[in-house]
Amino acid sequence: MDIRIQVLTKQNSYLSQIMYEIRDKDLQTDRRRFRQNLERIGNLLAYEISKELGYISQEIPTQLGIAEVKVLEEQPLLVSILRAGIPLHNGFLNLFDKADNGFVSAYRHHTQGNEFTIKMDYMAVPSIEGRDVILIDPMIASGSSIVLCYKALRELGNPKSLYIAGVIGAEEGLNHVLSHIPQAKIYLADVDFELTARSYIVPGLGDAGDLAFGEK
Repeated sequence: MDIRIQVLTKQNSYLSQIMYEIRDKDLQTDRRRFRQNLERIGNLLAYEISKELGYISQEIPTQLGIAEVKVLEEQPLLVSILRAGIPLHNGFLNLFDKADNGFVSAYRHHTQGNEFTIKMDYMAVPSIEGRDVILIDPMIASGSSIVLCYKALRELGNPKSLYIAGVIGAEEGLNHVLSHIPQAKIYLADVDFELTARSYIVPGLGDAGDLAFGEK
């Protein structure tokens, strides 16, 4: 797999337990639990991405002396694709609690048969110029939503770095994203290797937005 893609479940960790719960169709009926699991995955993805960010040394007084610690040089800018991205976004905010935030509405508009276009109705994002940007979307299927959102974000500046974070990605969609955004680094909980004719991930987990908030 491309070295720009980091898959957390390649190594054994408690994330595998969370993925079991989030994929199981019987456990998915508990929306609160599903949202909490998305948030927990966001916590873990944020921690892994935090290893890539810039840090500076700083001296701070303790009760008994002076300690030298490393602190983030700058908080990243978190940008989530609505609506499924909200619980995952909250997980990132648990770690990057002083981060700036942006939100984009992007969704599939099915035309006929298996064809669809991606529509964007809303974008509230500060300038991304010179920022470490983390673009958050739980499911990266065809990759079209990520590419379209990034093109829209580029109208707001040129980022210092771009990280894409998701729960499950399809290999085909990941290749599509990297062919259009070669500088991106992608962090995922897991990867699946099949898309249906309608570009849904198999085995995947279903529609993350519907499972978290109810059917549209």
